[in-house]
Amino acid sequence: MSDLNPILSGSVQSIAAYQEAIEQSTQAVVQWLKQPEMYQGKTVAELRERINLEFTAQGLGNQAAIERAVEYFLKDSLSVHHPQCVAHLHCPSLVISQAAEVLINATNQSMDSWDQSPSATIIEIKLIEWLREQVGYTAGDAGVFTSGGTQSNLMGLMLARDAFFARQGHSVQQHGLTGNLSKIKVLCSENAHFSVQKNMALMGLGYQSVTLVKTDQFSRMDLNDLKEKLAQAKANGEQVMAIVATAGTTDAGAIDPLADIAALAAEEQIWVHVDAAWGGALLLSEKYRHFLNGLELADSVTLDFHKQFFQTISCGAFLLKDARHYQLMRYQAAYLNSDFDEEQGVPNLVSKSLQTTRRFDALKLWMGLEALGKKQYAEIIDNGVTLAQQVAQFVVEQPQLELVMHPQLASVLFRFRPENGDTAGVALLNQRIGDALLASGAANVGVTEADGVTCLKLTLLNPVVCLEDVKVLLASVIACGQQLHNA
Repeated sequence: MSDLNPILSGSVQSIAAYQEAIEQSTQAVVQWLKQPEMYQGKTVAELRERINLEFTAQGLGNQAAIERAVEYFLKDSLSVHHPQCVAHLHCPSLVISQAAEVLINATNQSMDSWDQSPSATIIEIKLIEWLREQVGYTAGDAGVFTSGGTQSNLMGLMLARDAFFARQGHSVQQHGLTGNLSKIKVLCSENAHFSVQKNMALMGLGYQSVTLVKTDQFSRMDLNDLKEKLAQAKANGEQVMAIVATAGTTDAGAIDPLADIAALAAEEQIWVHVDAAWGGALLLSEKYRHFLNGLELADSVTLDFHKQFFQTISCGAFLLKDARHYQLMRYQAAYLNSDFDEEQGVPNLVSKSLQTTRRFDALKLWMGLEALGKKQYAEIIDNGVTLAQQVAQFVVEQPQLELVMHPQLASVLFRFRPENGDTAGVALLNQRIGDALLASGAANVGVTEADGVTCLKLTLLNPVVCLEDVKVLLASVIACGQQLHNA
C-alpha cells in the first residue's frame, strides 16, 4: 500500500504525517481568522463555477489536498465569529471546543457500545445525570447526546407516540401503527420549530396530525387557544398524542408558559415535550434561569449545545423524565447490547439512541464546563440576552428603524422603515437589505417574518460582541436601506 496518505496509527511515519497535516491546517485557520471580511461575497453561481473536484488516480497527497481545501473551502467560508455575522442561531465556538474536536477526531470512538468507547461512555452518562439535575428531574441517566434539535424532537415525539399506543395496549414497536391515524393529533404553537411537522411526517402521521395553537403578541403559545384546541379535538373524536412546547422560538426567542401547559396536559394524560434547543442555555443563567420554570414537568426535553452553549456543530441532547419509557424503543443485538452485557451492568448507549455509530460530542460540553466553570459560562450566556435588550432600546431611538417585537432571548426583530414606504414595498426593501449586505460580504443579517411582518433579525450569540459593534451594523443597515430606497 502506498504511504502517500497513511492511516492514523502509532507508527513513526503516521505520527509525523499527522503532525504535519494538523500543523498545516492550523496555520491556515489562523490566517483565515485574521481576515477582516465576514465573507468573500461569492454568489451561488460563482461558487459552482469555482469549485471543481480533483480525484486523480494517484492522489495529490496530504499537503496538496489541504492546500486545495484552504483555497476552495476555507477562504470562502462564512466567518461565524465576525461581529457582523448575526443572521442565525449559528454560534462562534469556544476555543476549548476546538481542542475537544482534536481529541474526538483522533480517537474516533463510537458511542454505540462500551467496548468501542469505554471512558467516553461513562463521561456521557455522567453528563446526562448532571443535565437532568439542572433541569430539575430526579436522579438518573435517562437521556442521550444527539446531533441536534431535530433528532431530539424526533425522539420525544416518537416516544410520545409509542407511549400513547402502549396506554391502549398496543405496541407500535412490535406491530406498527394501527387504527384511524387521522384522529391522532399533536399540538404546538404557530412559532414552533418546523421539525415538529417534519418528524410527524417521518413517523407516518403526516403534516395533518399537527394542530397549530395561536400565539400572543410575544410569539408565546396562547393558553386560551390551547384550551380551545384541546376541547375541539375531544369534540371531533380526536386524541392528542402530545403537546410540544417551545423554550426559545427560532426568531423571537419566545418561551411558552411551560408550567401552565404541563398542568393542562396532566389533566388529560398528554405527553409534554419541550423543545429547549435554544432557551435551554438559560439552565446555566444567573439572571434568567426563572424563564425556564416548569421545564422539570415535561416528559422529555430537547437541548442544543451548538447554539448558546458555543460548542462546535454538532452537539445536542435528549432528556427523558421517566426511564421506563426507553423500553418503548429497546432493541437488543448480540453484537452490541447483549443480554449478557446488560446482566453484567455494561452500559451500551445504543439502547438510548436513534443512531448506532455516533461521535463523542459530549466531550465538548464536558471540557467547556470544566474550562470555563459555571459562573463564566453563565456570564457569556446572559451577555446575549442583556445585549439584545440594549440593542432594542437603541433601535427604538432611531427614526429610520422600527422595533417589531421586544426581545426575550438574544434576538432582536426590527425593520428599516422609510417615511413614505407602503407595506409591500417595505417588506421587499428589507429583504433586499439582507441580500445586499451578504452579497457585499459586510454582514449577515437574518430576514424573517413576525406576525406577517417581513423584518430583519439580529441573533446576538457572540459573547465578544458589544453594543458598539451592533451600532456599526445598524448603521450599515440604514445606509443600505436608504441607498436601495432612493435608487
